[in-house]
Amino acid sequence: MVPAALGALLALLPLAAPLQSTGSRRGGRMLEPAQPALRRLSRYLLAHYQKGTRPVRDWRTTTNVAIDLMVYAILGVDEKNQVLTTYIWYRQHWTDEFLRWDPARFDNLTQISLPAESIWVPDILINEFVDVGKSPPVPYVYVGHHGEVQNLKPIQVVTACSLDIYNFPFDVQNCSLTFTSWLHHIRDLNLSLWRQPELVKFDRSIFMNQGEWELLYVLSCFQEFSVKSSDSYAEMKFYVVIRRRPLFYTVSLLLPSIFLMVMDIVGFYLPPNSGERVSFKITLLLGYSVFLIIVSDTLPATAVGTPLIGIYFVVCMALLVISLTETILIVRLVHKQDLQPHVPQWVKHLLLERATVLLCIGDRKKFSQSRTQSSDISGQAENDSTAKLNHYSGEDPRECGAAGGTMPAPAFAKQTEGSSLAQGVLREVAAIRRFLEKREEFRDVARDWLQVGYVLDVLLFRAYLAAVLAYSVTLGTLWSVWRDA
Repeated sequence: MVPAALGALLALLPLAAPLQSTGSRRGGRMLEPAQPALRRLSRYLLAHYQKGTRPVRDWRTTTNVAIDLMVYAILGVDEKNQVLTTYIWYRQHWTDEFLRWDPARFDNLTQISLPAESIWVPDILINEFVDVGKSPPVPYVYVGHHGEVQNLKPIQVVTACSLDIYNFPFDVQNCSLTFTSWLHHIRDLNLSLWRQPELVKFDRSIFMNQGEWELLYVLSCFQEFSVKSSDSYAEMKFYVVIRRRPLFYTVSLLLPSIFLMVMDIVGFYLPPNSGERVSFKITLLLGYSVFLIIVSDTLPATAVGTPLIGIYFVVCMALLVISLTETILIVRLVHKQDLQPHVPQWVKHLLLERATVLLCIGDRKKFSQSRTQSSDISGQAENDSTAKLNHYSGEDPRECGAAGGTMPAPAFAKQTEGSSLAQGVLREVAAIRRFLEKREEFRDVARDWLQVGYVLDVLLFRAYLAAVLAYSVTLGTLWSVWRDA
């Protein structure tokens, strides 16, 4: 019996040990273990808390909410819809008079994180909101033992912004983020800035600056507004000023256009009396049209305005059309035709005398010398042919005069037959001479028009070059001023 009883007691000992370690007995009753300070403080603060009312004991007390903003990234700029998408770190700070405690009662605990949905949170919204961004949820807020509440959260902000793309790709955008209470008046809820405005303005410590846009600065401004003489509302404005990086658009848009315009200017050195210049400029015009079709998707499009670079492309295409028109005019002017009229005297005076001196062109003298030499050569050839014809026909006026009428009849008949043959040859030679003179006259007219065409081509080329240079310098100056602004 005794060994059996001892075995039963030994079997019950392992079961009694856990019961004894889970709590302590006082007066024959088991006591609960001490709860952690965080649980006791959370239960103490939220036991009788009412989140539906503003957390002040005196309703005349104004709740002051200090806010702060830090720009993390520029996610997108939609010029067509006038929408800016940014990612910001947003912070709020206010005092809740019903969330205070004595740290000595709770193991010297001075801060605690509470669920944001369990306490009162100010209804501060952004007026420019147009869409709900994909913001990660942050379900907790920090509460200090004096009632200070800190609400820190990242927000993806999709806001409306008046985007000015006239200076594209050297544009600077200024978009505002207006934080205000949607319901509470300024006597109930007031706003202030958490940090100094200078610290907010140049704070780029967390900004990711590897995208298309770079952050210049963030301006802050507090103001009051009222609607139709009603109570005033407090609002805090943050102006986010960003600038586009133009390197990509300069390489892909401006440089190809500049190269095509340079080739158009070089094309003026082709001879104007050949058809190669016309085909070359038509090819350039077609290439520029294809280039505009390719870059049309790259240019920002809005319904309120056109960027200056779009006007630049249109003007460059207009200059190419003007250049092609000028080339067609010059080719038509210098083209040799048999029925070309003579060059008017006023045209010769203006272009061949005045313009050549003004433009420092010496081609007119060369043309005049060549024309004089050709006339002398043709006259000399005609005199030689007449002399040879008289020699072969035997008609010498001096011999005829000396012989008189003493020649015998057979010789006279023979001479008469030779004279009729010579007269026919002379008529043929005279016809050939008139033809050569007419052809030389046509050549002189064509040569004069060619000279007028060359002078007019140089004049129009220099005017075209001056227009292109003035246009390029003006745009370059404007873009340099906007880039350095």
